[in-house]
Amino acid sequence: MEAKVNYRILQEKIIKSLDGEKPPRLLLHSCCAPCSSAVLEYLTEYFAITIFYYNPNIYPEEEFLHRIEEQKRLIGELHCKNPVSFIEQGWQQERFYEAVKGLEHIPEGGERCFACYRLRLEETARLAANMGFDYFTTTLSVSPYKNAAKLNEIGEELGEKYGVKHLPSDFKKKDGYKRSIELSRKYGLYRQDYCGCVFSQRERQAQI
Repeated sequence: MEAKVNYRILQEKIIKSLDGEKPPRLLLHSCCAPCSSAVLEYLTEYFAITIFYYNPNIYPEEEFLHRIEEQKRLIGELHCKNPVSFIEQGWQQERFYEAVKGLEHIPEGGERCFACYRLRLEETARLAANMGFDYFTTTLSVSPYKNAAKLNEIGEELGEKYGVKHLPSDFKKKDGYKRSIELSRKYGLYRQDYCGCVFSQRERQAQI
């Protein structure tokens, strides 16, 4: 049986290897302000971060725009050691539907979600390479509902493809998810009750 990888330990090893003089530039994909909160609090000690909001899966458009505004507000209010900037891409629902075509009826957490991970991480890796970032990663692993192993597997593959370093992560470790809830309360952040796509919204409504 293959040993389970501790991505948090791998990340800490990379952070310890940094020279500490000039913070490396990290492109951090974020799905929403709550998930980014604890991640930013931790990583801005070591990196100059640009948040990349690329989430064509989010439905409806009002939800997409609401999350953008909450993300911007958090960046403006959260105390960070190093600067945090923000890049967004517009609502591109057709790219999400194309990516998950044929997987629409697979339950949340399966292959449809993995296709969505890849879609968002590939755009992040591509942009990180084009803009000369040192690293890229995503906040998605802070959620206990996201598959950290699959996120890291895809991230490593795309890092090699685009020639930019992927920062391994499992941000839920060491009470990362708990801290994100605490920070969400502190800053009064909007916390959605579904992942974001129309399929997860339907599953959530069916449970109510």
